[in-house]
Amino acid sequence: MPLIALAVACLFAVTLGYAGMCAASPFGTCRRCNGFGFAMDTDRKGRPKRGKGCRRCKATGKRIRAGRWLFNRAQRIYREGIN
Repeated sequence: MPLIALAVACLFAVTLGYAGMCAASPFGTCRRCNGFGFAMDTDRKGRPKRGKGCRRCKATGKRIRAGRWLFNRAQRIYREGIN
């Protein structure tokens, strides 16, 4: 029984920490372009150069976190239900 309580407490702490992170910093770096906003490419000599803009983050380098996306969706549904 204490093992289950410890697992639940650990899961609760992780969830609370992620919720706090989503509240403090709702945007994270884009995983596709690593926050650059564009793909790194190389020219014919092998030197790095700027490639095309990232379509996933629309060349901003930022993406909305999954927890924040869920929170925004829940808020929108709640607001639409009240009116």
